[in-house]
Amino acid sequence: MIVGLVGLLSGYNGHFEFKSGDQYTDEVPYVAMRVMLATFGVLMVPLAWYTSRELGFSRRASHLTTIMVLCDVAWLCISRFILLDSMLLFFTVLTVFCLTKFHSERHDPFSPDWWIWLTFTGGSIGCVASVKWVGLFVTALVGLYTIEDLWEKFGDLRMRKRDYVNHWIARIAMLMVLPLCIYMMSFKLHFLILNHSGPGDAQMSSLFQANLEGNDFSKNPLEIAFGSKITLKNMGFGGGLLHSHTQTYPVGSQQQQVTCYHYKDDNNHWRVEKPWSQPKVNDEGEIEYLKDGDIIRLLHTSTNKNLHSHTVSAPLTKLNNEVSGYGNETAGDQGDHWLVEVVDDMVLGKKQHVSRVRSLTTKLRFRHVQLGCYLVAPNSILPPWGFKQIEVSCDKENNPGDPHSHWNVESHWNGRLPIGETKFYRSPFLRDFWHLNVAMMTSNNALIPDADKEDILASSPTDWPWVHLGLRMCGWGDNQTKYYLIGHPIIWWSSTASLGLCVVLICVYLIRLQRGYRDWGVGEWDHFLYVCKIAGLGWVFQYVPFLIMGRVTYIHHYLPTLYFAVLMVNHLFDHLIFKSRWLKERTKWVIFGLAAGIVIGVFWWFRGVAFGIDGPIKEHKGLLWRKSWNIYESH
Repeated sequence: MIVGLVGLLSGYNGHFEFKSGDQYTDEVPYVAMRVMLATFGVLMVPLAWYTSRELGFSRRASHLTTIMVLCDVAWLCISRFILLDSMLLFFTVLTVFCLTKFHSERHDPFSPDWWIWLTFTGGSIGCVASVKWVGLFVTALVGLYTIEDLWEKFGDLRMRKRDYVNHWIARIAMLMVLPLCIYMMSFKLHFLILNHSGPGDAQMSSLFQANLEGNDFSKNPLEIAFGSKITLKNMGFGGGLLHSHTQTYPVGSQQQQVTCYHYKDDNNHWRVEKPWSQPKVNDEGEIEYLKDGDIIRLLHTSTNKNLHSHTVSAPLTKLNNEVSGYGNETAGDQGDHWLVEVVDDMVLGKKQHVSRVRSLTTKLRFRHVQLGCYLVAPNSILPPWGFKQIEVSCDKENNPGDPHSHWNVESHWNGRLPIGETKFYRSPFLRDFWHLNVAMMTSNNALIPDADKEDILASSPTDWPWVHLGLRMCGWGDNQTKYYLIGHPIIWWSSTASLGLCVVLICVYLIRLQRGYRDWGVGEWDHFLYVCKIAGLGWVFQYVPFLIMGRVTYIHHYLPTLYFAVLMVNHLFDHLIFKSRWLKERTKWVIFGLAAGIVIGVFWWFRGVAFGIDGPIKEHKGLLWRKSWNIYESH
């Protein structure tokens, strides 16, 4: 929505679709949109300075932190595009800053400043989680800090029980309830503002779609009859539309595939037919309405195949029976018969009150007459031969409460029936909120690597800390301006090395403490560990989840993680050099000047990858610092 607001403020009319490779038209104010979104990246710089100061860094270390944030070419490059990443980075950095400010107020609990920074921390958590779910990783850092803080207070015998309970209440209210309210409010605004129908409507429930402007649900006849053409929506969270296409299963029966699909097209259309034992529907005869207990056939209108099941195992859910398209309009068998079971109706209520099946509101189950199994679509993603659509199968178990076995009629066409009053039906916000979040999770989980295709843009999390790979952000022709997402080598390498060095230092200091050496003044050891935990655990929480994810990953996923590594390297610079008792001031300034000069110099050398490279790429020498980079040649 922030991107939409930026477009509105820039004069964007909403018609350009921003498809990859498309040239901007004159009516797209992309420069203004880029400038506004780049502002989020710009604001990272002062936040880095103030965060460093709150962490107790010296001025030299704070300056070096700020210079690194300013000069990293990956952060600069990503902030120049109309993407969500600059906002994600800003709110991640803002959350860390607010947390450090709140930590600074820990000795004055329940004071105005304490409440202000606790509230700002919670508000920032709500914002970062609302931009991308990756923002939940920094939330884990705040959560762990809070648990440790409350645990320490639990051991403070001087604290009154009432005060301790108030600490819990304050944190629950500001760090849990407030972020959740902000997150939910973003969806509420989303539903209110984006109220027009679009190609992704099928991700949402049918009732939700019925209230969008521009769809044809208002023309739906209300009650379903034999001979009606319909689409069937799976009511499980993230469910799609019952779908079929001419392609066949490469395994099992090798009959026509039946899937669930999240977008609307003609391959989602089915006609309600009578079973083979009864006469064909007479379009001129008496209208026969569909009701609970009726036996039907569902004929796929595009391919004239019947919805069918048999004892062949489903391709993914092996315990279930395969569902396929079989026969044609005049030929089939008993495997095409399905018994309609009404569960309830969102308007009429319990099953006993539902005399006829209605579009949008009546919840249905389809039991296979011959096998007794139920039509389900449990969000199992088919391989590329199934176009990564959702598997549809026939569950041998009778699970009445399984939402993935529940279906409703979404679109409905029958020229013999009157139009229904669907505009009066409303879908509850909490149900829509939950439904969309599960749909988002389902779509995200579907972004898995394709073993049959080489993705030159993707990379592994192990490639990121040492800048093993970069990412071409656009076309690479000689006449195109080229942008290459690659990290500042010195910043990335040094920050990664500092993480390991931190672990070594902590182990050395723990050994020395055990042997009785006194290397620290009052409170210095606790503060050293506090900064190590903010930077080190922040990096772990941001990075490790990508190692266990099954989805495809790209180098830009590392950009929020990098911020914690930058804090770590400057924390160690400060500890080992700038605050050293053994080095002279002149030596410290020389080291600072060298470090800052190297960072700025390397940035200047690589500035073209962020600002844009014109002309043939091979004319720009000296950019291949690692052979694995595809800046000159595709690998």
